[in-house]
Amino acid sequence: MSSVLVARKGRLQQRYEGHFRLVAGCIPYRLKADTDSHSGNLIDRLEVLMISSPNRDDLVFPKGGWENDETADEAACREAWEEAGVRGIISETYLDFWIFRSKSTQNSCSPEGACKGYIFALKVTEELQCWPEQASHKRQWVQVMEAFKLCRYEWMREALRKFIQLMSVQTMPPALELPMPPALELAEPKKSSFNDNVMLVGMRVACPTSSW
Repeated sequence: MSSVLVARKGRLQQRYEGHFRLVAGCIPYRLKADTDSHSGNLIDRLEVLMISSPNRDDLVFPKGGWENDETADEAACREAWEEAGVRGIISETYLDFWIFRSKSTQNSCSPEGACKGYIFALKVTEELQCWPEQASHKRQWVQVMEAFKLCRYEWMREALRKFIQLMSVQTMPPALELPMPPALELAEPKKSSFNDNVMLVGMRVACPTSSW
């Protein structure tokens, strides 16, 4: 007997910060095998997973309300499972946070309805055949540069830029390790004599403003 896949609904446990509803989401990604070209260019191989929404042609990244019984990264992973049907390895820290309005309050000037969203990167390790919101969200792998054209909002394009920066840093080749120079044979320090101590004391007296 198969288990029923159910997404969380309602806002009884929703986190808030002032007027902001707190949201967590992620950019799911994968690196294609470098079989089509020999350039080794990371950007050419980088794909991100985007999802559709009913009655819309543009795409978004999985995200949703951050609730009281979970951390931000746990909420982001849950949303990736509920909306896109993927699991994976979440980044240790979020890419950044953005302030935006929910789709139902896009034209409102009231502070109510504004969201503060924390977006992570998620390296996908598993794609499920069934997921809770499969009927509402279709998923699509997109080459990362093409994703800029499909993003619904500008803050999503900003998140993509942060994501590309993160990936570029993580995949940089290691620094060239230079051989260490041979250890120098240091002479044994000369023991100070009584005359040396007298000379040093004299120098201190003569230079009262120096640091000793």
